[in-house]
Amino acid sequence: MKHKMLVSGVTLLSAVLVLGACGSSGDKKGSKEKKSVEIDLSDRYELDPSTPAWQLDKKEEVTELTWYVNADWWNDEWGKDVVTKQIEKDLNVKIKFIKGDDTNLNTMFSSNDMADIVTVFDSNSQVARKADSWAYSLDDLAEKYDPYWNEVAAEDTMNWFQLSDGKTYGYPDYSNTADDYESGLIPANTNFLIRKDVYEALGEPDFGKPDEFLQTLNDIKEKYPDLIPFGFNAFGDSAGSLGDVFQDFLGVDLETTDGEFYNRNLDEEYLSWLKTLRQAHEDGNISDDSFSDDGTAFEEKVKSGQYATIMAGGTAQMSGFMQSWLTQDKEAQYIGIDGPQSSQGNEPKLNQSGITGWMINYISKTCKEPAKAMQLFTYLQSEYGGVLTTFGVEGETFQYDNEGKIELLPEVQKIKDDEADRYKKEYRLSEFIFFGHDKYQGMASESMQTPALIQPREWGEGKLYPHFILENISPDPGTQEARNLTAIDTNWYTTLVSLIRSDSEEEFDQTVEAYKNFLDENGWQDIVTIRNEKMQENKEKLGIE
Repeated sequence: MKHKMLVSGVTLLSAVLVLGACGSSGDKKGSKEKKSVEIDLSDRYELDPSTPAWQLDKKEEVTELTWYVNADWWNDEWGKDVVTKQIEKDLNVKIKFIKGDDTNLNTMFSSNDMADIVTVFDSNSQVARKADSWAYSLDDLAEKYDPYWNEVAAEDTMNWFQLSDGKTYGYPDYSNTADDYESGLIPANTNFLIRKDVYEALGEPDFGKPDEFLQTLNDIKEKYPDLIPFGFNAFGDSAGSLGDVFQDFLGVDLETTDGEFYNRNLDEEYLSWLKTLRQAHEDGNISDDSFSDDGTAFEEKVKSGQYATIMAGGTAQMSGFMQSWLTQDKEAQYIGIDGPQSSQGNEPKLNQSGITGWMINYISKTCKEPAKAMQLFTYLQSEYGGVLTTFGVEGETFQYDNEGKIELLPEVQKIKDDEADRYKKEYRLSEFIFFGHDKYQGMASESMQTPALIQPREWGEGKLYPHFILENISPDPGTQEARNLTAIDTNWYTTLVSLIRSDSEEEFDQTVEAYKNFLDENGWQDIVTIRNEKMQENKEKLGIE
């Protein structure tokens, strides 16, 4: 599941005004101030680095914790579904969820009435950057209350989220490390798709070279005049799937030979393929509607099989639409093929969820029971917790098949297929995602997978490539460089459309030059300097030479 598509990152710029009152020891807030709690474990359990503390804790009283989630769409029910019932049973804990938006978050900080656990969505926000002023270090909590945390937390992720004091305060969901990329459990999420019936009818043609690509699109137009020969994800406030997604597919380098920032938009191989798309547009094989279609229009065309081929980014998010089409015509289902290729022989460098993840979870310094909160973090981050939140309870919701893969029990699968609302309410599988991870989907049997995604994901095996060095390298929000970058990004999206719709290669080249001039006029070199510095910091965090 790719939850990043659901909501944009939170800027929380105003929160910096109130962070000073979030619990640093020197702050004075009168009667409102709450002090950190020290938990006496002497009558509860002895620390054991090899055993999760929740399995040792003899505390009989139910622990009640508050958990703030900065998203008003969050399901704040507790104890009514399989997942949260089991968490409550295992840890003897009850959670009261509080959900809200930036205004609610700022109010919570300014009033110093902090929830025990806090989840935000932007690792670059002031809330995250100043976490040492209001949240516990997870390193310290693990040492005091649950050293087993160090067995389940990814070292690279902990290093990635370290603040300047060398400690880590927040931990995310969907944080993929280099080991995760190499494991083979994380599915590719980028594909060049073609309708199976079209592919076979044309003799399984190649798309690898520009002339092959153009010829095959012309063949499609001639044989299937009712289809759109080539489609791509909606542009909106991005370059759709024709920007970095296409660059990844072509294996465009992530950095220069000197290890510095590389403007992939001006890569010669990439620009050559954009010229090929320009010719495809001139040939009538790219519809002008594709540049103005929103996400819904794109989805409807996928659901009805209107595209013959698609440069697709986020195939997981497209799974429902691809499955709708497969259900209508199995022989015409979308399949992944090699598609356009690098003339230099570069292999695809497909990106997936990065190491930054999405939801970032913190334990506040005013947490009434930091030992139990740390146990909860360890529990959810462990494989046991990951399997529970993804598949439920063995024997109650799932079983292992002969190959050791997980499959839902037939009666649960039927409810999932036929009664979606009931399934969501009673089971809540793959929704309690605070410490979720793509790797758990790799444990599922084929019967649990969306049929439309099986073949495209098989095509993508071995083609993922970490893009960690490029994460969080933009200028800090509120700076002139950040404002310039926003203008440059917007200019690039419109430039990309203009390049493909150019009337001639001469006009194409002129548009590229205009883009270069725009970069120069908007402080591009200052942005590159910042990105180089942040790329170096990323490499140091991850131990990359």
